[in-house]
Amino acid sequence: MPPVRVQVDRRAWDARGVATLEDARRIALALPATREKVSWGSLHWRVRDRGFAWERPLRKADLAALGDAAPTGEVLGVRVADEGEKEALLAAEPDVFFTVPHFDGWPAVLVRLDAIGLDELTEVVTDAWLDRAPARLREELLRSRQA
Repeated sequence: MPPVRVQVDRRAWDARGVATLEDARRIALALPATREKVSWGSLHWRVRDRGFAWERPLRKADLAALGDAAPTGEVLGVRVADEGEKEALLAAEPDVFFTVPHFDGWPAVLVRLDAIGLDELTEVVTDAWLDRAPARLREELLRSRQA
């Protein structure tokens, strides 16, 4: 699939050069037909009622499973196409992407927002949207980005 460019206001990017949950929010809401909702006290972004990204605070079981490797900053969950893509992301950038036992067997990764740049976050969130969007909507976005 060709890369898709989403316009994001870079002026709002954190001065430290790392992404924040607010950046993830802006990226997600810039994608067509995206709706934001709060579920279990956390932000979730959905395309036509199919979740593709969400705020994911770590729970006690997550902290126990991760031990000293548990991130202390904001965490974003994103859907991926399949277990193969999940494993590839985890292997390629273990300082950015991670998982917890709760997501075993499920096509999603967790993202350390303080370890990812805005361009890569935009790509990850857009890919999650493309994976979950209905075919017609996905094709419309891809065509509009090629024009």
